[in-house]
Order: sequence, then structure tokens, then C-alpha cells
Amino acid sequence: MSLVTLLDAHLSYGDRPLLDGAELVVRAGERVGLIGRNGTGKSTLLRVIAGLAQLDDGQVQRRDGLRTASVEQEPELPAAPTLRASLLERLALTAGADLVHADERERWRLEARLSEFMQRFGLDPERAPANSSGGERKRAALALALALQPELLLLDEPTNHLDIEGIEQLEELLVKVPACMVITHDRAFLDRITTRILELDRGILRSYPGNFAAYEERKDQELAAEELARRRFDKFWAQEEVWIRKGVEARRTRNEGRVKRLERLRVERAERRDRIGNIKLSLDTGERSGQLVAELMAVRKTFGGRPIIDGLSMRIMRGDRIGLIGPNGAGKSTLLGILLGSVAPDSGTVRLGTNLQIAYFDQLRAQLDPERTLAETISPGSDWVEIGTERKHIASYLGDFLFSAQRAQSPVKMLSGGERNRLLLARLFARPANLVVLDEPTNDLDIESLELLEQRLQEYPGTLLLVSHDRRFLDNVVTQTLAAEGNGLWQEYVGGYSDWMQQRRAPAILPRSSPAAPRAVEPEDDEAAKGPSRDRPRGKLSYKDQRELATLPDEIEALEREQSQLLSLMSDPDYHRRGAQQIREDRRRSEEIEVLLLAKFERWETLEKS
Repeated sequence: MSLVTLLDAHLSYGDRPLLDGAELVVRAGERVGLIGRNGTGKSTLLRVIAGLAQLDDGQVQRRDGLRTASVEQEPELPAAPTLRASLLERLALTAGADLVHADERERWRLEARLSEFMQRFGLDPERAPANSSGGERKRAALALALALQPELLLLDEPTNHLDIEGIEQLEELLVKVPACMVITHDRAFLDRITTRILELDRGILRSYPGNFAAYEERKDQELAAEELARRRFDKFWAQEEVWIRKGVEARRTRNEGRVKRLERLRVERAERRDRIGNIKLSLDTGERSGQLVAELMAVRKTFGGRPIIDGLSMRIMRGDRIGLIGPNGAGKSTLLGILLGSVAPDSGTVRLGTNLQIAYFDQLRAQLDPERTLAETISPGSDWVEIGTERKHIASYLGDFLFSAQRAQSPVKMLSGGERNRLLLARLFARPANLVVLDEPTNDLDIESLELLEQRLQEYPGTLLLVSHDRRFLDNVVTQTLAAEGNGLWQEYVGGYSDWMQQRRAPAILPRSSPAAPRAVEPEDDEAAKGPSRDRPRGKLSYKDQRELATLPDEIEALEREQSQLLSLMSDPDYHRRGAQQIREDRRRSEEIEVLLLAKFERWETLEKS
């Protein structure tokens, strides 16, 4: 059953077409991954599907009563004293009419589901939004969207700002939703959740069944065929141009049909939009550093009484390629700051090697002045950039990173997130460096640019320190992993993310604490379990009650999923053909689920207050 259909969709931004006769059908049960180069219009397409933007021409058909929910790339949370209150305010702003007409029971159930998903994402409902990190704001917006139980969930870069634990939690939840459409550059994420890949390329939507690995295989074949057809076309066009010129020179009578064909070829060639080029990355290692790059001896660092680094001792040698893994707030950026000398440890010693030339990629892009132009950012006071022995004009160098010459004098504040990342890479690689430090370099980069960065880093002979939550990127680039294991402890492992997964102790990363999460049973609880559980203080539930509390969210989720499937089935235009007996059974089961859900929510609330 189709949920959304696009017919001959046209949409332009200035003179640049974002959609050029695009066709799309999204069906129930599909999980669609939307990919494409930065600036091709993926986010705009998602807004069109959500009903937040209009087409210039064409049609958008949505199933009657379709429930959708969206999470934008940078979610905005209204000002409120707590995170929970902020989410309820966001809900009122985005779904006000539906919320007003909902009965008290439905609103209570919605708030209960919101509490459930906030707990699943490890969020503190009482935390102030103003004090929440980017990852916490993203998880909060995702919790609200999932609590709404949409029939079609629309997500724009949901993995940005999430740590690996948060990404894996989101994957587990998305494989259970009725249908979703996701913009992301995380290839491991696409492999795990998608049933179809949709590529937006030069205004055209192309569909590929399967996950990202299947798409890659098909796309390689298509690009090879496209390149062969282009070469044949250009060769034929060149031959026709030679023929007509020779005909003029010899003053021969020309074949009018052939002339008209040449004119058509000229028009076709002028209208042909060639594939957008790739960025050109080259890393100049400059002079070799000393054999020892950095040495940490019993380094300790705390924030607010919480240990971030507790007694870390390690050596980083020339040529090491180390990936830092850990949840948000584990101290990865702090550790990089200590290694670079910008953050002082509370105790211990840090010794840096000799002849270090450091290039640092900051995930917050603090190195970019929004008021400066692109040219001033790359090469202040000069029109030239020197890369090793090569000297390039600033316009040509910016062109290597897909910035046109006309944009060289544009201010940085006019750039999108992906473009700012490309500019920061351009600035980073404009200088020689034998130590490259990258803090979340993959955010907002399209897949082609990401793969090219991977390739250049694989060829880079210097020393690399990398913080990333992109699991495939880590696997393809690093040879060692430094993992945060909780309570300030860090452990070294050989290999990338997949190798760490095989070698780590369970659990390698401590789960986030949650006020609502049931604690593990302690030995002294066995005695308490023998007595009555009523009126016990919180955390003194019997073993049986704790087991029940732990399983209730999954039971509720299973019932809600069954209820959603029933509602979708009963909304089908052909549902009446199933027969009176089946219709009665479905209605009876729907009412039964409603009663069960209310009972389980009440039981959950009782256990939570115990």
C-alpha cells in the first residue's frame, strides 16, 4: 500500500534544478535511505514529503489520514525548564490541532510513550534543554518522533552528534517502525536498516532495492555504462563536427538530414548535466617528525568531580593511526586537547615529540570565522596556496573542493554544514602536517567525499588521531583503537571498530545512567524479595517486580506495533473484502489490545513509583 507518491515533480533553487521530473512511491513496510551529494536537495525533498515545502510543478499524493513525523538535521527545542517540558512544547507546535482534539487517555498514553523512549535513549527528563549537548537534543527529538507512532518517519541525518551506542539503539528502534525515510551518510547504518536506497542525482531520483552494499554494486555497473555511453556520444559528436567543417571547406552539397542531426546533438550536449565532480584531496606530510610523537604518563583529568581520564599511560609513535571510541561526554575531545597541549591534565605528564607539524580538524568548526571570505580562510593575505612543490591559485584550489571561483569572495556564514566541512578540510590540507588530528570529520559530508577522504587517509604516511562514530570509516582508516571503558578508564586495542567489538570486555562502554532505568539485583535484594513489595522505597523492588519492570517496555512496544498494523490494515480501501467474520475478529482484537495497553501502562507507572 503506497503512503506517498510523487508524480513528475519539479523544484528549482534559483537556476539550479533540485527535482527535474522526479518520480517516487513510498510503500508501507519500506525503510528508504535517501543519499546524494551535498546541495542536491535531499532535505528539501524530505520537507516536500512532510508537507512543509511546495513543488514548483507536479503532484504529491499522500494516503488519507497519513501520520508522519520529522526530525530535522539540527532539531530546535523550545525554551523550557526541563527536557520533557520542551518536547511537549515542540509537540504542541508541530502537531497542535491533533493534540487539541486527542482525548485525555490518548494524551496520557503519548506522554507515557515519550517517557519510555527517553529512557531508551538514556535521557534525563529533568535536564534543562539549555544545558543539553547536541547529541542529547538529537536523541530527545528522536524520542518524541518515535513516541508519536507515525506511519511514515522522516529523518534528516539522524546519526549526526550520536555516539556509537546511540546509533545502535536507533537502529534497533527503526527496524520496528511501519515505514521510514532517512537521509544519512553512515554506510553501516544504511546497511543495517534500509530495504531500498534512493539516490537523488542531478534532479532525478533513482531507486535501488536492498541495502547500501547492494546499491554500491549496482552503482559501479551503472557508472561504468554511463561513462562508456558518454565517450561514444562525444566521439560521434566530434566526428559530425569534423564532417560539417570539411563540407564547408570543400564547398560540397551537405546532407540536410545529417546537418539537422548534428544540430540536435549540439542541443543535447549543451543540455547534458555531467555528474558533479569529486573533491581533490592531497596531504603534504612536510618534514618527518621524530620517532616519538607523544607520551602520556599517569595522566588524570576530572570535570565536576567525575573522572574523564584516570591514570592513562601510553605512547604514540610516528605512523600510528589511532581511533578514539566512546560515548558522548567520555572525554575524547578532552584527551585530544591534552595531546595537543591546549588542555592541561590535573596530574601526570605529557611529553610531545620533536618537529611536529599539526593539522587539527575541530568538530565545532571554531576555526572558521563566519565573517571572513572563503579565500581569506584558506590563504589570508595571499592569492596562492603551496601544496608540497605545487603552487596553486586560490580559485583553482577552492575548485578542488567543489567551490566555484565566484564563491571565493563569499562569507563563510553563507555555507551549509557540508560545505563548511569541505572548507575546513581545504584549510587543513593547505598546510604541511606530519600529525593530523580529526575530531568528527565525517559529519555532513556526502558519501563520495567521505570515501575520498578515507582513501587519502589510507595513503597518508604521517601520524593520525581520529575521533569518529562512523563505524565503517573507523574500520577503513585506523589500525589501533583507544576506547573509553567508563569511570575514566581507557584501553588500547589492535585494529578498528569491528576488531574492538571482538576483543572488548562486556560491557566495553558503560550504558548511560537513567533515572527510570531499573538497577541490577544486588545480593541483599534476595532477602527483601521474600517480603511484600508494597510501599517499599524506590530501588527495593522484589526480584520478580524488577523482572516485570524490565520486560514491560518490550511488551508495550509489541502490543503497540500489533495495534498499528491492525489500524493500517483496517484503513486499507480493500479491507471490506476480508469478510464479516475477519472484520469482527480484528475489531475484537483491537479493543482487547486497548485494554491490555492501559493495564500495562498503569502497572508500569505503579512499579516506577515503588
